[in-house]
Amino acid sequence: MSPINDNVSEILLDKVADWLMRTSLSDETLETIVRGFCERLAAAGLPLMRVHLSFSMLHPLYDALGFTWWRGQGVEVSGLRHEELALNPERFLHSPYYYLLSNNLDHVRRRIDPALPSEFPIFDELKEQGATDYIAFMQPLGAESEHGMVGSWTTDRQGGFSDDVIAALLRLQNHLAIAAKVAVLGKLADNMLTTYLGANAGRRRVMSGQVRRGDGETVRAVLVMADMRQSTMLAEKEGRQAYIESLNGFFDAIATPFNRNGGQILSFIGDGFIGVYPCGRHKEPSEMASREAFAAVGAATARMAALNAERKRQGRDPIGYGIALHVGNVMFGNVGLRDRLTFSVFGSAVNEVQRLQNLTKKYAHSVVASEAFVNYCGGEWQTLGQEKLRGVRQKFTVLYPRDTALAAIAQERAYDATEDGLSEAEHVMLLYRNKKRPPGPRGLIDKMLQ
Repeated sequence: MSPINDNVSEILLDKVADWLMRTSLSDETLETIVRGFCERLAAAGLPLMRVHLSFSMLHPLYDALGFTWWRGQGVEVSGLRHEELALNPERFLHSPYYYLLSNNLDHVRRRIDPALPSEFPIFDELKEQGATDYIAFMQPLGAESEHGMVGSWTTDRQGGFSDDVIAALLRLQNHLAIAAKVAVLGKLADNMLTTYLGANAGRRRVMSGQVRRGDGETVRAVLVMADMRQSTMLAEKEGRQAYIESLNGFFDAIATPFNRNGGQILSFIGDGFIGVYPCGRHKEPSEMASREAFAAVGAATARMAALNAERKRQGRDPIGYGIALHVGNVMFGNVGLRDRLTFSVFGSAVNEVQRLQNLTKKYAHSVVASEAFVNYCGGEWQTLGQEKLRGVRQKFTVLYPRDTALAAIAQERAYDATEDGLSEAEHVMLLYRNKKRPPGPRGLIDKMLQ
């Protein structure tokens, strides 16, 4: 048990509040804020055994982030993924947070007596740790916001929380909410830009200030263009929802390898996408980028074979595709209306790779490349012919890789199945420990569980 001590130092509490204010202005992560806050509360003498804080997030992959601090053990982080919302909600329905929401309360306090039955299942776990008192709270991060914070304070102090400690926690809870809101909004912006624009365009370019129409630069890059075959027929046969699932499965299989190892998916265009491997103007980086792109082709073809084998097992039609590879100079920046922009690549090389991709239909090869790409990439290639591309003066030599070359590179670049199909944003989130928690109904902060 913690020693009894009802004296709370206002000076030390002021220092914690000041630290939260400074931190909210320094672009710190939620994890840094929560860890620093809890450790400073403990250092100030507040008799905390456990602190749990959860924050609802606007994120394509996650609904919430949860942080649990134990005295002497640090912070444990977990992410609640959207698909977990389909799990059994019973734990949430019997949680203190559901009690808060159901009764429109800001706080609920319960003494924890090991001799009495537990009102909430979480109390069984806390009793084992010697807990004596528990306060749960909910804190919206704005009157109309769907983002919020819920949390709980737990002590093992004999007699539970004193009024002085409760007053201190309530006071600092508001300061924490301000710092958390700034961090959540910052993470929200980063999540959205990374997911919709990619890390390079979103985080490194738009967030760094390239936000005006015409902002950008000319770069040299390996270009990848891929497209689904007979998508209209597939959409009519499968219906809207099944086709959307097929399209997402197609992108998971074929596009994921091009979003790693220097590659970036810039845009999804209908049932296709364009990706780039920026490489500079010298021979060596161009060779490296070309080989990475070709390695991704090998992985993508293997993944598509696996996807179509699964579709065959399900009695569904296979998905055809075409991939084109090229090297050239592109404009990387903002175009569009003054108040509605898109960030992507533009220029003659982009038009050329798009027309090359269309030639996969003519030659009945799923992968083709320009001579410029092959010269940098090396390997075993077969010439298909000379083609006059629409809008391009010179003829293009079109080549395709031998199947043995693709098979070899696919085997060489085998990806860890645990990371298969994850977007770049999800790889960032995997830095956090992703523990499964049975969720409750969707809403303001009814996604958090303990």
